Amino acid sequence: MIRSEIKELHFIAHIDNLPSIVERGILCHNRVKKIQHTSVADQEIQDRRDKVVVPGGLKLHDYVNLYFNARNPMMYKIKGRHRELCVLQIYPAILDEPKIVISDGNASSEYTRFYPSPEGVENLDKSLVYAENWIDSNRFQYWHRKSAVCAEVLVPYSVLPKFLKGIYVSCQDAYQKVTELLKSSPPVESVSLNPKLFFL
Repeated sequence: MIRSEIKELHFIAHIDNLPSIVERGILCHNRVKKIQHTSVADQEIQDRRDKVVVPGGLKLHDYVNLYFNARNPMMYKIKGRHRELCVLQIYPAILDEPKIVISDGNASSEYTRFYPSPEGVENLDKSLVYAENWIDSNRFQYWHRKSAVCAEVLVPYSVLPKFLKGIYVSCQDAYQKVTELLKSSPPVESVSLNPKLFFL
């Protein structure tokens, strides 16, 4: 993948968390668990991620995990809750911040490799990261593709509000809920419908 091809990064969140996010940013797992919030995470997966330490870096739960492509297995698993969800668009300039780490697949997978940002982008396969699906008749290729579409950008501790580009929602109901929640919050550049991102 080429750095200039990355137009935005994604973070999957519950809509109820938006007022807090636009005010204080996106917090890593270990910080956000200390405040009131609504989680969309799978506890079994979080238990696995809790054991991971990024080589030469922090515990995985001390990073905010951004996706290159939110249309991934995590979203597919929770697509039935799409009216409660949103995807935050993050400016790719965050790739140039200090101590950012790029994973070439799901960061909790034992086969995933980690690279410094932004040069680590060159180790990603664009066709896999932005794949429409990860189906493959070969079991090992299926696992590889499923992990690759979950490639992550790991940001230490928090993503500041200045990196928030906009918000995607799945439907009109979600759009109305977001605009209502944010009417007294700091302005967001855009809120837009993107049903395909939510597998609709």
